[in-house]
Amino acid sequence: MNDATATVTDTATQRARLDYVPQQASFPGNGGIIPMSLRSVHFLMPGGVDDPAAPSGGNAYDRRVCLDLPGFGWEVQRHAVAGDWPRPDAAARTALARTLRELPDGAVVLLDGLVACGVPEIIVPEAERLRMAVLVHLPLGDETGLDPAVAADLDARERTVLRAVPAVIGTSDWAVRRLVSHHGLAPDRVHVAAPGADIAPLASGTDGVSRLLCVAALTPRKGQHRLVEALAAVSDLPWSCSLVGGLGHDPEYVAHLRSLIGEYGLQDRLELAGPKSGAELDASYAAADLMVLTSYAETYGMAVTEALARGIPVLATDVGGLPEAVGRAPDGGVPGILVPPENPAAIAVELRGWFGEADVRRRLKAAARGRRAALGGWASTAQSLAAVLRRLPTEPRRAA
Repeated sequence: MNDATATVTDTATQRARLDYVPQQASFPGNGGIIPMSLRSVHFLMPGGVDDPAAPSGGNAYDRRVCLDLPGFGWEVQRHAVAGDWPRPDAAARTALARTLRELPDGAVVLLDGLVACGVPEIIVPEAERLRMAVLVHLPLGDETGLDPAVAADLDARERTVLRAVPAVIGTSDWAVRRLVSHHGLAPDRVHVAAPGADIAPLASGTDGVSRLLCVAALTPRKGQHRLVEALAAVSDLPWSCSLVGGLGHDPEYVAHLRSLIGEYGLQDRLELAGPKSGAELDASYAAADLMVLTSYAETYGMAVTEALARGIPVLATDVGGLPEAVGRAPDGGVPGILVPPENPAAIAVELRGWFGEADVRRRLKAAARGRRAALGGWASTAQSLAAVLRRLPTEPRRAA
């Protein structure tokens, strides 16, 4: 994080902390209010949460709120549980069960849904004695490419878990509506804590038009093959594109992408850059003129707001919570282009418009800068989570 970003983020955190009224004595510090005594929350998350080779929005969210929750009265005890979630082997199940079993009765527990929602046989009995909230980054059955029988089984398991806990957290208003309707949950038990965004320096771009960037793990759900097909259809335009994201989630899909790129002769223009973080990722954003995301399913889309936080317009599929992430500038301007899913031809049409219409580019860039100034920070995310944790029932919920 650069100094400018840190200054903006710290200011936002301090502003949000002023809204927090600690339960015990407090004193002012560094412009904010620092609780003298913090409550404790045990946060169970996937074992690879800190793995730089396998970045994900969910992992980034989990790590970030661990840093910000203490500002709102909650000391976070991290429990990273190794396993192939949401379908773990026996060793991972044993480790998860042991971690929960060792927590004291009445402990406040926040569980990443990837870990919790596939194993109701472990979670539901513990919900009888622990005060649990489940954070759902993506409904398990919405993952692309699952065998229908596997998707149905995961869906049923998730429903059982979410009905057994007193609080469920989604990462967008769209996600909350889907969880309520799909799993038949009581609306007052499902809450939103949308990801924040750290305002960064405005991207300088390359030439204002030709450098395209996609930041997403290379998996079928992210749909990069549709982007490759769309770019092949506009190969007469002077674009270059970098696909930044983990390569190890689905090696077969990565091999398919490489094959497609070779088939269309795009090797010199379309780069599989692998995962990036820190200064390397900042440099990729700084060079970008347009962010492109062609997902099949998203509950929000953190890469979208990361781009908008740098004033970069977005071309994205109109699915799930992506329209919510794109949002609008305060003057009503839309900082992105939404295209129908399953339609590389529509992506190609919009790319031609982006390259061929200077007025379109000016309008989108102006709206992106307006949206940048209005983005919520991570302090708001942590504040929302803290409010959910404070409202957990004093006594653990009895499973319905």
